[in-house]
Amino acid sequence: MPAPAHDRRPDPDALLASFQREEKRARRGSLKIFFGMCPGVGKTYAMLRAAQQEQKDGTDFLVGIVETHGRAETETLLAGLPVLPRKQIDYRGIQVTEMDLDALLARQPRPRLVLVDEFAHTNAEGSRHPKRYQDVVELLDAGIDIFTTLNVQHVESRADAVRQITGATVHETVPDSVFELADQIELIDLTPEALRERLAEGKVYLADRARAAADGFFKDTHLTALRELALRFVAERVEKRLRELRATSPLKTVWRSGERLLVAIGPSPSSLQLVRWTRRMAAAQGASWIAVSVESSRALLPEDRRRREQNLALASELGAEIVITHDENIAAALVRVALQNNATQIVVGQSRNPRWLDFVRGGNLVDRLLRISGPIDIYVVPAERLAEKPGLRIDWQAAFHAPAREYCDVLTTVGVLTVVSWFIVPYTGYLSVGLLYLLAVIVLSLRVGRWPVLAAGVLSALTWNFLFIPPLFTFVISKFEDGMMFATYFIVALVSGQLTGRFRAQARHERLREARATALFHLTQALSAARTLDDAVFAALRQADDIFGAKTALLIADNDTLTAHFAGSFTVTEKERAVAEWAWRHRKKAGRFTDTLPSSEGFHLPLVRDDTAHGVLVISVPPDTPLTLAQRELAESFATQLALVLEREQLRAVGEREKLLAESDKLHRALLDGVSHELKTPLAVLGAAAETFATADAPTRENPAGEIRTATRRLTRLVTNPLDQTRLESGVLKPHLDWSDAHDLVNAALDGVREALVSHPLETAVPADMPLFRADAALMEQVIANLLLNAALHTPSGTPIFLAAGVDTARARVFFTVADRGPGLPAAMRERLFQKFQRGDAARAGGLGLGLSIIRGFVVAQGGEVVAGENPGGGAVFTIYLPFTAHSNVPTE
Repeated sequence: MPAPAHDRRPDPDALLASFQREEKRARRGSLKIFFGMCPGVGKTYAMLRAAQQEQKDGTDFLVGIVETHGRAETETLLAGLPVLPRKQIDYRGIQVTEMDLDALLARQPRPRLVLVDEFAHTNAEGSRHPKRYQDVVELLDAGIDIFTTLNVQHVESRADAVRQITGATVHETVPDSVFELADQIELIDLTPEALRERLAEGKVYLADRARAAADGFFKDTHLTALRELALRFVAERVEKRLRELRATSPLKTVWRSGERLLVAIGPSPSSLQLVRWTRRMAAAQGASWIAVSVESSRALLPEDRRRREQNLALASELGAEIVITHDENIAAALVRVALQNNATQIVVGQSRNPRWLDFVRGGNLVDRLLRISGPIDIYVVPAERLAEKPGLRIDWQAAFHAPAREYCDVLTTVGVLTVVSWFIVPYTGYLSVGLLYLLAVIVLSLRVGRWPVLAAGVLSALTWNFLFIPPLFTFVISKFEDGMMFATYFIVALVSGQLTGRFRAQARHERLREARATALFHLTQALSAARTLDDAVFAALRQADDIFGAKTALLIADNDTLTAHFAGSFTVTEKERAVAEWAWRHRKKAGRFTDTLPSSEGFHLPLVRDDTAHGVLVISVPPDTPLTLAQRELAESFATQLALVLEREQLRAVGEREKLLAESDKLHRALLDGVSHELKTPLAVLGAAAETFATADAPTRENPAGEIRTATRRLTRLVTNPLDQTRLESGVLKPHLDWSDAHDLVNAALDGVREALVSHPLETAVPADMPLFRADAALMEQVIANLLLNAALHTPSGTPIFLAAGVDTARARVFFTVADRGPGLPAAMRERLFQKFQRGDAARAGGLGLGLSIIRGFVVAQGGEVVAGENPGGGAVFTIYLPFTAHSNVPTE
């Protein structure tokens, strides 16, 4: 018998997750990983063969980076494919090459597909990202498809297993979360014998290294274990993908692509035996397994609730995947979950109820499973003898804790109906009164709970019998047909109330599932919209406060300590911090509702991703308010989402830090190179001049004093420029504005750089009647001198230089212009040259790249601006503008 139609509907949570995955895939490129057990199996070879096929299909692709390792077969395949030139990086005096990510992203149009070999590779210092997989993620985000290669030992979650197998520690790994981005995985499989044969032929490593590898990492036992590890890893990935596809489609049967066990767990003590039995079966079959708990509308006794949680905790510790679902029909729920997760075997315990009770309930759980399970195997495990006697257990506490208002509604309804019936019974007969009572019970079932409905059925039946069925005012029924009518009424009333209560419970469970899916959707939406980590944490904690009716806190891992985030509404005491640290270090739940430190106030959930705990989420509910199993499952989903956010933030921070280090290293090298070159020439001049003075009989130089003066000035500039830059950045520099004369400023500047301008014709044009203007004379002298010196240094000998000054009365400003007839400035470079440590692309060696930055700083400090442009006659032109106020317009003191 097939499962009911409603049991075949797709899981809404799975549909939501599927929509989110598809949305992400639509925004980025696709990732295909050529996966192998170790080096030498032919991953790069297979990737290049696939690229050749893409080339035949007309795909616009590019080889970003491929390592051939000297293998002739690989180099032959690479020949003829479009290859991106590699980026040269100077790493500690050694030239290394890496993929040029910037050049790749700058290509127009961008390639549709890029080949990136060695997914787990560590980039050289100075690259944009420390890891190559981060380069790949950026390319995917840019909408570019990627082919890449990876060995199983480089997967983060498998690195420890590889170290235990081979004894080799793997330092370059790819997080599992990044591996999950793969849209396709192609397993490149090779037998250990074939791989060792390739190794002996020198197709993997050269001769000496090949012999050492054959006796070490490439032992036959190691290769066999690594092959099994790779096969299992890919099989797990395929199985997970299969479950995702099945969860979003109507479910009719299981696909026996592999064994998967499902065990039903309840509050019974025998569930512990079922958990252990299923774990042994799963281990023997090499299969995964699921532990399922079905929550119904029937409230559990506190002892039963505690026992069920212990059973689920044991299953989780033994490696089961925990699934909690809501349904009144336990058999249908188990089959539904089995179909959703492609479980081929269901394990249940033998019924310990009396046969009459199973008969009343429509058969025991095993019978109902056999009727609807279809191709799913059912295993029945006999229960051990227990001191507790089976039978019908009634939770009288739940009955007494039903709202008093509902019992009042029952009494009022039955009382009013009894009064009305007393007056109409002479006209309608007592049978009609019974129908009115039955109708009242059915209507009440729409408004009140199960126990009040049962009370209404019993009360109305007894009232009808006592007041209306002859003989009156007794519970005696004299006629057989009246007895049949009474029994039928009693049964119909009870069954109607029970069924209506069940429908209400199912509706309530659907609302709970909808609320859970909605909560996760809103959380995901809020985390995606958050611009910063603080915004994301604040949004997540506020949602947790509202959903759980609790106070929450988030402790984020910072090196070897936990730091409480300011957005938390729960104050973390020393005791709670100790519990959080235990949960963080052991990567297990702790605190309230657990078996570890249960006396604490908060429920502590570690934020774990790829076997790394990034922090702890603390949820504190009022002492008299327990967290249900479904709420705890939702809290774990919240913790998982927060762990993803923290992991993403850490990866971003690492990337930013590496980028800053690379930029700092670049500036450091530029400064060091510039200082070294600038020191070399004046020191050589000083040394030669000193040698001239020391050697009395040596021929004297033409002008040793002038050379010493020139070298000294050059050294002075070398020291002064960094000091001036520091004064500008620290805000210490304060201009002293006073009336200045343009002729005096130009003459003073020329005196300082006249020797540097010897080989350059200089023309000046300063109006004789140019009025005075307010400026800092010392700063302006240095600005003009630096501009003249800059023109002399960066133009060929003999290039004319022009210096002009004037007043633009229309715009109320003074201007100084320095122009040359040299190579000029490209438009893209004009603004960049005013930044620190920036030099022209064709600039000669030496110099710190600070001159123009200091010029702009000096001019801006005086309220002016500097503009770089192209000289109409060829060359570069720099113009300084300062505010101008006529001397006669300034009031005297």
